[in-house]
Amino acid sequence: MVYRLDRFSRSIADFGRLWETLKEHGVEFVSINETFDTSTPMGRAMLNIIMVFAQLERETTAERVRDNYYQRVKLGAWPGGPAPFGFSIGRTGEGKGVPTLIVNEKAPVVERIFRAYAQEKESLGSVARMLNAEGIPAPKRATWDNVTLSRLLHNPAYVMADQEVCLYYAAKGMKISNAPEEFDALHAGMVIGKRDRSAGKYQDLKDQTFSFANHCGIIPADLWLRCQYKLDRNRQLGRNGQGKHTWLSGLLKCADCGYSIKVSQDGEKYYLTCSGRYNLGICEQSIRIDLRGLEENIAAELEWMLEQCPDITVQAARDQEDSGELEEIDRKIERLIDALSQSDAVSVTYINAAIKRLDEQRKEVLVRWSKQKNNKRPEIRRLKFAPLEFEQKKLVAAQFIKEVRLAGDTADVFWNV
Repeated sequence: MVYRLDRFSRSIADFGRLWETLKEHGVEFVSINETFDTSTPMGRAMLNIIMVFAQLERETTAERVRDNYYQRVKLGAWPGGPAPFGFSIGRTGEGKGVPTLIVNEKAPVVERIFRAYAQEKESLGSVARMLNAEGIPAPKRATWDNVTLSRLLHNPAYVMADQEVCLYYAAKGMKISNAPEEFDALHAGMVIGKRDRSAGKYQDLKDQTFSFANHCGIIPADLWLRCQYKLDRNRQLGRNGQGKHTWLSGLLKCADCGYSIKVSQDGEKYYLTCSGRYNLGICEQSIRIDLRGLEENIAAELEWMLEQCPDITVQAARDQEDSGELEEIDRKIERLIDALSQSDAVSVTYINAAIKRLDEQRKEVLVRWSKQKNNKRPEIRRLKFAPLEFEQKKLVAAQFIKEVRLAGDTADVFWNV
C-alpha cells in the first residue's frame, strides 16, 4: 500500500519487475490516490498508463533542472557544492540573489601555495611539508598532502582568467561556453560537466566545459598557468618507482622470476618480498638482504661513477634551463595548434596571435642561448650523490642502474654504463 504510485516507482521497467514479484507471492498492490483494480485487465492497463506519465514527469523535471543548471553556470553563478578553500559562498543582486564566491581570510594561504609551487625547485611534497610545519590546517583536515594540494592548484576558481587560460583549456579539447573576450583577467572560471570516474580527473577534459565565473579570481593568469604546466609535466612521469622507503624503488627485481621486489616497513626494520611469490604464487625466493646496507654499497659505486663523469659547469646548467624553456614553449604551441581543430568556441584569430607571441619568445630564448655560449669560461661544478634529496637520488639511480636482481642474501647490480 502506497500513498501515490510515483512514491513506489517512476520507471516502467522497474515497476514491471516488482509487479511480477508481487504477483508471484500473491501480493495485491493498492495506491491511495489512484483507484484501480489490479485483478482486472482494465485495472492493469490503467496502472501501466499512470506509470508512463510518472516516468515522463520524472524525465521532464530532470531535463528542466539540467537546463537551468547550465544556464546559471553560463551566466557565472556558482553551480553549488562547498566553496573552495579561501572562499565562502555569498549572493549578489536583489532578493535571494545569485550564488557566488566571496574571498575569506584563508585566501592569502592560497596565494602562498601558488607562488611557492611555481618555484622550480619546489614540489607538492615540499610545499605540503612547509604548510604542515607552520601548523596551517588544510581543507577539512589538519594536515596537507600531495592530493589536497594538487586539487587546489588545478582549480580554475582561483585564476584571474584571461584569454590565455581560455586557450589552455581549449587546447585540451574542453568546450568553452563563453566568448574569449569575456575572460577579462579579473573574474575566475569554472569547469563543469560529468566525467568518467575511472579516468583521471584532470587528464580527460573533452566532455567538460570551461565557463566564465561572476566572482573575482585571486591568482594572476601567468602564475596559475605556470603551475598548470608544471603539474602537466608531473603527470607525464607516470607511477614508476613511487616507493617511499628507498631510492632504489622500481629497480629491485627478483633474480628467479623477474618480478618486482616490494619494500615494507615494520618499526625500524625493512622487509623485501618478491611480488611473484606473495601475489602470484609462482616463485619460492626469499629475500634476506639488508636494505640500508644495499643502499650504502650502491651509493658508494654511484659516487665513484660520478667522479669519473665530466665536470658540470654553470654554462651547462644555463643551457639546460634554456632547453627546458624551449620545450615548454613548444608544448604550448602544440596545445594551441590542437585547439584550432578541437574547439569551435575559440576564435582562430586569438589562437594565431598566441602562437605568434610564443614563437617570438622562442626566438628570444635562442638568441640568449647563442650569446651565452660565447661568454667567458664558466665555473666548474661537480655532482655529489650523498647530499642529493630523496627524489633526486631516484632520478640519478634510474640513469645509472638498469636493475638490481636479488636472491637470498645476494644482489647483482646491472648498470646502464
